[in-house]
Amino acid sequence: MKIFKIALLAMVALFISCEEVIWDKGLETINPKDNLDYLWKECNEKYSYFELKNIDWEAIKVKYSAKIYDGMTEDSLFNVLGKMLTELKDDHTNLVSNFNISRFGTHHLGQDNFDWRVIVDNYLPKDFYISGPFAHSFIANKEIGYIRFSSFTGEIDKKNIDFILEKYKDTKGLIIDLRENGGGQVTDIFKLLSRFVENETLLYYSRIKNGPGHDDFSEAAPAYVKPYEGIRYKNKVVVLIDRGTYSAGSFTALATKALPNMVLIGDTTGGGLGLPNGGQLPNGWTYRFSITQALTLNKSPEYENGVPPDIHVLFDWNNLKTDEIIERAIVELQ
Repeated sequence: MKIFKIALLAMVALFISCEEVIWDKGLETINPKDNLDYLWKECNEKYSYFELKNIDWEAIKVKYSAKIYDGMTEDSLFNVLGKMLTELKDDHTNLVSNFNISRFGTHHLGQDNFDWRVIVDNYLPKDFYISGPFAHSFIANKEIGYIRFSSFTGEIDKKNIDFILEKYKDTKGLIIDLRENGGGQVTDIFKLLSRFVENETLLYYSRIKNGPGHDDFSEAAPAYVKPYEGIRYKNKVVVLIDRGTYSAGSFTALATKALPNMVLIGDTTGGGLGLPNGGQLPNGWTYRFSITQALTLNKSPEYENGVPPDIHVLFDWNNLKTDEIIERAIVELQ
């Protein structure tokens, strides 16, 4: 697994280094049309999800080229180019200037499904534990361990995860709450999941764009997780997800589909299963977009549109004393 991760990251790094090395200063220009054409071509040759999302990129070029005119302001040009990128419907896709950042907002595709205050007020003691990136405590008469993991910060280590798993070793099950977790360090995924497997397990496949055609990809490379040689948890684990679960959060949700002791509850994730990379426009603005695909065990890229839960439950905003998703997880674990 470590070899796969290093190889994939090396390929992404190569894309980055190539952008830096081959940039031709003779291309520098503030001409609006030249910048649109450059950005469109970069996406056309390197973006990884045109086919899955059924995006007619040629038609989009025509649409946004018609909005370009001589003498337009930087702000107007940014709005045109930024909106062109949002047609990709991908939160790993951004245009960045010193005055704005474009974004899509996949979390708006579904209702808000998480309120930390409801959990703190109705499920956790005031002195709940904070161990590295995790907030946690016993719930349900101390029969279940609840673990809030809000971001993949790269802070998972032996001490904090050992402490948590030792503390909840005798529970009926664990709840790992990834709602509104927008992602972060992918290495955290394997540090976490290695504590819940007993055998080396194939989680998913990944491939990277390797040519200008929309369907030009490398061979699919398998991603495995190996059991951690130390404290592991063997009982059932429920992972809570929603539209705000993105990137590394979605990778984790995808991986649980291969783990029989894990169940996903909540709403479909926001996707974000393509690792992003980008470069610089002729006018100096920077951009990024997805250049890889994560694939299911049957090698489908379909979960880029969101990893579906095994059990679909939505938050009832008319009742702020109960978290319906946690309640359903408790039922699943008892």
